Amino acid sequence: MSYDASKTVAHQQEPEELQTRAEVKRLAGLIAFIVVVTVLAVLIAVRVYAQDSGSVNAGDKYSLKSPSGIAFSDFRGYEDWPVASSARQDEILKVIVASPTMIAAYKAGVPGNGQPFPEGSMIVKLQWSQKKSTEAQFAVDVPDTFKQAFVMEKDSKRFPNTGGWGYAVFNYDAASNKFTPDPKSFSDCGNACHKAVKAKDYIFHPYEMR
Repeated sequence: MSYDASKTVAHQQEPEELQTRAEVKRLAGLIAFIVVVTVLAVLIAVRVYAQDSGSVNAGDKYSLKSPSGIAFSDFRGYEDWPVASSARQDEILKVIVASPTMIAAYKAGVPGNGQPFPEGSMIVKLQWSQKKSTEAQFAVDVPDTFKQAFVMEKDSKRFPNTGGWGYAVFNYDAASNKFTPDPKSFSDCGNACHKAVKAKDYIFHPYEMR
């Protein structure tokens, strides 16, 4: 092949190579765009589903608010609060824990000394279904599945019509590992029941001897 012929072939191949490179770049850009859009769509769908379902994984429970506006995050760290008392009702075992502020008030004699609990006091009633122990050598009921957290917080500015206390209930479903605000929090046995112990600043359970 002569020099002129080779030069002509090279000139013909250059536009084809440039076109091929351009097509590859466009294809790569399109693939990247599709991947980004797909990821964003999945993230948005997950977020929307979580919002629509009204429930969150146990690890995200502190994003919840009750119908009355009480945030679960107000009680952050309750898992490690000291135990004030315990109770049992039908098939439910209950452990009552209180915030450090409230525990300090308990130890100072509140409410037996006639003084109210200080602002910022918080108490949580943790509730489990119960079962018979299969390991103990005597008959004993033990916690089975966690069911509910009944919470109270003292804030007289926010709750002036209920003795300064706000009430809320957060339910837990073990099968889905999700917490949800109880839709009946408004009518739950909150202030309506606790009026019976108004003289004790609306708190049923004393700080038990140990």
